[in-house]
Amino acid sequence: MDLSGKILIAMPAMGDTRFEKSVILICSHSAEGAMGLILNKPLPGLKFSELLRQLKFTEEGSARPVPVQFGGPVETGRGFVLHSDDWRDPDGTMPVEGGYGLTTTHSVLSELAAGRGPQQALMLLGYAGWGEGQLEGEIARSDWLVGEAAPDLIFSAADAGKWTRALAAMGIDPLVLSASGGRA
Repeated sequence: MDLSGKILIAMPAMGDTRFEKSVILICSHSAEGAMGLILNKPLPGLKFSELLRQLKFTEEGSARPVPVQFGGPVETGRGFVLHSDDWRDPDGTMPVEGGYGLTTTHSVLSELAAGRGPQQALMLLGYAGWGEGQLEGEIARSDWLVGEAAPDLIFSAADAGKWTRALAAMGIDPLVLSASGGRA
């Protein structure tokens, strides 16, 4: 099973509050484990322009506002830019299934500060990671639903509604979800 480019939607029984009502884009998945980014947990009070100033990037007045998110509990001091596939750093962009790019080099920040770079972007601090077989076990335990990733969901500014919209895209009303799982 390769879930690269898919989204995970946290079920109501999710026991870890860091992932409660999370929507996660799986950026890479192999037999060794998986890496993903939470798409709907904004970091209150942290603006992209302030982050650029802290990192000593000069804004040229045309920088677009880029949402800054909590990407997950692993390496929270590390930044990732998830972006549309219309821009790439040949030395630092990892392609993500579904037409996305993931860049960790300073080049993307410099481009965004100058008002250039990818048309759509999210800045994420930290990531979600799973060891060998861990994600598959969580899915089997009904911690997550697996869905298709759509750009309008990923890059939407409406973070609070992403969980509900992801479920609706699968034809699921969140009001009918149970906080406890079962087996038929």
